[in-house]
Amino acid sequence: MPETGEVAATRVALLELRDERRLVQEGYELLDEKRVLLATETLRQLRRHVQLDADIAVQWDTARTALAQAIAAHGFDDLTVEPPCSLAGAALHLDTRSFLGIPLQEARLEAPPGTPLAPPVLQSPELARCAEAFRRLAILHAEVAACAGNLRRLEEEYRRTERRARALENILLPEIDSSVHFIEEQLDAVDQEEAVRVRNAARSR
Repeated sequence: MPETGEVAATRVALLELRDERRLVQEGYELLDEKRVLLATETLRQLRRHVQLDADIAVQWDTARTALAQAIAAHGFDDLTVEPPCSLAGAALHLDTRSFLGIPLQEARLEAPPGTPLAPPVLQSPELARCAEAFRRLAILHAEVAACAGNLRRLEEEYRRTERRARALENILLPEIDSSVHFIEEQLDAVDQEEAVRVRNAARSR
């Protein structure tokens, strides 16, 4: 975009600048619409993240209660020697969709009740409830991790779109308007000079 003083004050240049302004204005409107869509989707993902956080908080309480009951039933030392459950049967499923070219994911962790890697030392309902509570907690964390990734990608794209929209709105469009105004003033001055010459020529006859 040339500086105002470098713009040729011709009608062709004026028409070109007006066409350029129209195209830039259309680009700005598209970016502005994209900002709105990104903000809407970000809010939707944020509500889901808040809900998952609340579900995780509830499940943490359940897991702590189950752990306390297992400790009460077995004692802390005996509980620490119980074999861990295998996650060999767990599978993470990612469903990906494109939103304005941004990959958004939903995660589902299929984790069937795990089988202890070795026979339990002391099997009990408290031990089973504790394992189940932490299994459900892992499933929720997989979902919230995918949601957090979506929010990060949406935020980065919104920042890029915001920078581009502001550059058009605050820099490029005002520069074009200034050049258009400059050329219009120059052409008006030329027209006025031409009108004066025509009147003077008519009088001299």
